[in-house]
Amino acid sequence: MGGMPEPIRVRGSVVVPDAELQWRFSRSSGPGGQHVNTSDSQVELRWDLAASAALPPVLKERALERLAGRLVEGRYVVVRASEHRSQWRNREAAAARLGALLAEATAPPPKARRATRPSRGMVERRLENKRRRSEVKRGRGGWSE
Repeated sequence: MGGMPEPIRVRGSVVVPDAELQWRFSRSSGPGGQHVNTSDSQVELRWDLAASAALPPVLKERALERLAGRLVEGRYVVVRASEHRSQWRNREAAAARLGALLAEATAPPPKARRATRPSRGMVERRLENKRRRSEVKRGRGGWSE
């Protein structure tokens, strides 16, 4: 179990190099019996987004803007994983989480919606339904003897 099984892919051919990742390990809370007291299975993955050379300028700008509220010290993306008992699986989980976060943050903005008008038939059907509903409601009540 040497390095990470595969690099963290952002999108397309853009990959975060292992050299830019900082890993920290600590004791995880939660289940695990006596084992949990002795092993550093919680993983914290830290990546300096602002100083990274991995992302093209356009993607870096987009990611910095979208992740602004989540960045630590205005530059680091930090991801933690402690759901598995094994440090290795937590490393994989943290890497996958960082990849998903970056893929979402660098996604192109959605196309702007072009305003369209409802068709004449659709407008007529809507108004007809309103009239019918109004008749139904007017037909209720007023049953005083």
